[in-house]
Amino acid sequence: MTRILHVLDHSLPLHSGYTFRTRAILRAQVARGWEVRGITGHRHTAQGPLVEEVDGLIFHRTPGIAAEGNPLIREWRDIAAHADAIDALVRQWRPDIIHAHSPVLNAMAAQKVAKRHGLPLIYEIRAFWEDAAVGNGTGVEGSPRYWLTRQLETHAVRQADAVAVICEGLRGDLIARGVDPARIVVSPNGVDMDQFGTPVPRDPALTAKLGLEDADVVGFIGSFYDYEGLDDLIAAMPRLVRARPKAKLLLVGGGPREDALRDQATASPFADRIRFVGRVPHDEVEHYYAQVDVLAYPRKAMRLTDLVTPLKPLEAMAQGRLVAASGVGGHRELIEDGVTGTLFAPDDPAAIAQALAGLFAQRAQWDERRAAARAFVEAERNWAANILRYEPVYERLLARPADARAAA
Repeated sequence: MTRILHVLDHSLPLHSGYTFRTRAILRAQVARGWEVRGITGHRHTAQGPLVEEVDGLIFHRTPGIAAEGNPLIREWRDIAAHADAIDALVRQWRPDIIHAHSPVLNAMAAQKVAKRHGLPLIYEIRAFWEDAAVGNGTGVEGSPRYWLTRQLETHAVRQADAVAVICEGLRGDLIARGVDPARIVVSPNGVDMDQFGTPVPRDPALTAKLGLEDADVVGFIGSFYDYEGLDDLIAAMPRLVRARPKAKLLLVGGGPREDALRDQATASPFADRIRFVGRVPHDEVEHYYAQVDVLAYPRKAMRLTDLVTPLKPLEAMAQGRLVAASGVGGHRELIEDGVTGTLFAPDDPAAIAQALAGLFAQRAQWDERRAAARAFVEAERNWAANILRYEPVYERLLARPADARAAA
């Protein structure tokens, strides 16, 4: 039985798009008959034992070290500590493949161990670390740190035996860097249809609690980062309410921009139409999806959003919700305008309001739109099928002699 060791930034029990994708991959691989484990680095901040079982999956932790010192020195120290923990687990558990997931620090730690033990290494990129830093407000495009991180990313890709990316945008960027297309597999974001494939009915008690009776409900469920464009969505509300007097906005989640967004909403002339719920347990999220007519994803235009596809719109489609999103590259890979969703110009509150008002004026087309979106997810973004894309890559890597891998 094939054993796969996943090298991760963080994992369950923390909740994020990153951990949910990881859970979906590992659960699907277990169902396929493979043995899997994960090992996280120092960015996993949840308290717990060094070996932890969550949702039936086993995760190992890299022991913590002091966080003081120069950030660059600290990151190199983190890589070394992570590599030591991976090496110890490899000696104990004897995996057949190491599957490292971004950011690039994980790939760098895993490469040392893979080479030492003659194991094949696949490096999976969910977003380029340099662009994620810009999107999160911790980096600046074109800065020396941005350039250095980009060089490390390219080097890690060239050192890996195979590369996986979550979308065509990332694949195209790697090809432009000179990476052989034959070494790249696209394993797109998907949905666990066992979890999201059966929408729950709207709970009238929750509807009343949220004040959404007889409302045209626009919603966002996710993390409140600047690149998500929620400020543009709030700015669109006056125009939307004037066009659709019953319109209300439901914001579920939290993140770095939450305080600023709450202040912006309070200052809005339609503050009473905007409801913040805060974070909710993941097993309750589907009840909030059921409260929403249209899920809005107004991501801003930038390299991160043009190259990377998000997970949340797929969950919304699986839940039978209508989807409206900005026309950045990551959304265009998921949404066919007028068929599976509605696209509007990014960074433009007026365009957001116009698109949403248009959707509410076309209720007769909603069932057809929902059916098309769900069919797309079932056929092309279902994790049960997505993990099969890894299988030929694993088989090819395992067929290579160990000495050839060690010398690579």
